[in-house]
Amino acid sequence: MNHCHRAALLLAVLGLPVASFAQVYPTKVVRVLVGFPAGGANDVAARIVMQKTSEMLGQQFIIENRAGASGTAAADFVAKSAPDGYTILAHSVTLLISAHLYKKLPYDTLNDFAGIAAIANQVFVLDVPASLPVKSVKEFIALAKKRPGELTYATAGDGSGGHLQMELFSRMAGIKLTHVPYKGGALQALSVATGETQAAFNVITDILPYVKTNRVRLLGVGTGKRQKDFPDLPAIGESVPGFDYSGWTGGVFAPAGTPKSIIDKLNVTINKVVEDPVVSARLAAQALSPLNLTPDEFAQRFKSDYAKLGKLIREIGITLD
Repeated sequence: MNHCHRAALLLAVLGLPVASFAQVYPTKVVRVLVGFPAGGANDVAARIVMQKTSEMLGQQFIIENRAGASGTAAADFVAKSAPDGYTILAHSVTLLISAHLYKKLPYDTLNDFAGIAAIANQVFVLDVPASLPVKSVKEFIALAKKRPGELTYATAGDGSGGHLQMELFSRMAGIKLTHVPYKGGALQALSVATGETQAAFNVITDILPYVKTNRVRLLGVGTGKRQKDFPDLPAIGESVPGFDYSGWTGGVFAPAGTPKSIIDKLNVTINKVVEDPVVSARLAAQALSPLNLTPDEFAQRFKSDYAKLGKLIREIGITLD
């Protein structure tokens, strides 16, 4: 019998409502699995938020990086863990992308997890080498139409966020580009800075060092409207009506079956954390826009994003073994 069940049984014997168990939780260290190496946006967001969560709840929330197969190794471990709130997952929208890319997964993406909270929205920027003779999204589209298939774009790999976003952009803009996958966002950004590729959708923190040294030019942010963190950077939706692509990162999940009282307590705490001015500023410094969703709101977005990404991936025709 695990810790959670023993505590619940004791409360029942004492004649106390089991729901009051959430007031006790957590009574020991909570493991927070991150499916990516340290230093990435998902890892950074989780560390920023879990540090403050530890302070607020009086127990350590320890980050454990378990990288592999686009985060599926960590997701599988959490899906099969006891639903007692002591092993949780911090993942990105890649959790949904993987559900459509991989033919077989060792877990059920829609049914094996209980969404707790979404830490932040992450936006990408369309960038090109400074040597490319374009200074706007419209100029880039015009050049691509003159040279169909000649311009290359970099991604962090097949099925990555940057891959899906560029494919969506290309389709909506009516252009044809050639995909060049790399192993990770750092190499993806470097390829644009060196002119090895002609474009990419990068996380702002990956590409900013090259922007500051005038090796890369930013053309637009990959959303429908301008972002308050980059008010002078045009939104791609201004040039390509209807284009809007952003994904949450640091989504916090527990195994399905975790008591609602624990889910709710973690949700309230994490939402308070992301609203803390210091935490919010640290997230903003990573180009992450804090989110504040209830478990029900997060569940609705999870299902909506699942359907939207599935449709896009089917249209592109990407599958991974």
